[in-house]
Amino acid sequence: MAAPEFTLIIGDKNWSSWSLRPWLLMRQAGVPFEEVHVRLRRPESKADILALSPTGLVPALKWRGETIGDSLAICETIADLFPERKLWPRDALARAVARAASAEMHSGFGALRRDMPMAVIEHLPGEGHTEEALADARRVVRLWRDLRFRFGRQMPGDQGFLFGHFTVADAMYAPVVTRLRTYGVDLPALGDDGTARAYMEAVTTLPAMRDWAADAAAEEKLKT
Repeated sequence: MAAPEFTLIIGDKNWSSWSLRPWLLMRQAGVPFEEVHVRLRRPESKADILALSPTGLVPALKWRGETIGDSLAICETIADLFPERKLWPRDALARAVARAASAEMHSGFGALRRDMPMAVIEHLPGEGHTEEALADARRVVRLWRDLRFRFGRQMPGDQGFLFGHFTVADAMYAPVVTRLRTYGVDLPALGDDGTARAYMEAVTTLPAMRDWAADAAAEEKLKT
């Protein structure tokens, strides 16, 4: 069997939200790849990553002798290479909105990242519920509701995702789904009418997401 064309370098699955994004996208798209795992939060972690990626950060995608860093850049690359997978909405307006939502996730929500860091297999209700983090979470809930109402629910064969079928936007927000669950965020208190909860269920029950969580649990068990 030929070796996969792509190698994806990722960090610990319990913590590395940026690694989850392209990993989930490639799994959902059915794109084969070799997975290389670097342990994080160790004295040697930076050197280990630098040996594989010039940015010193994960994730990184190795393809045709190049190393592509940054989650969104990797997702864009896969979407470009596999247009038949429809990893962006086909409609031009929906695609523009999906890109804007993905970019907002990429550059924003700093308080939510800081105060409720991804911890996939942990259960920490009430922790990190700062005013700033909850304001970010409220914006996420509102955004999900808007995208589902304007785009997702209007799509023939709607599968419960932001734009109907799974796209880059869903990969970008998947770590937020885990955060809201880990920290027991009260969705109705943030204005959820049930849309955010249903969307979270659609993401959480993806076989690839279940595999990621199972792998995270196995990795953490090995550390003990």
